[in-house]
Amino acid sequence: MNASDFRRTLDQNEPPAGLPPLAEALWREAHGEWDRAHQIAQDVPGRDGAWVHAYLHRKDGDTSNAGYWYGQAGRPLPEMTFDEEWEQIAAALLR
Repeated sequence: MNASDFRRTLDQNEPPAGLPPLAEALWREAHGEWDRAHQIAQDVPGRDGAWVHAYLHRKDGDTSNAGYWYGQAGRPLPEMTFDEEWEQIAAALLR
């Protein structure tokens, strides 16, 4: 599954079976399930987990917390739209 295929699953009521946890977090956030997405992201160690965690806090408006997590992910605070970053993260996770 690529990022475009993944985007098309957002009209479904449940995430596709077998998604990696961080992709599920993105899917859940897109469905308004921020708390569930956050729970998933904070349980995944490493830079990808930190990146999704950062995105979630940026989207929630908590820029200082997001900045910390972007640092943990080795990434600068982005200046792109949320949709652009969502696509970028999805593409990276689904490679």
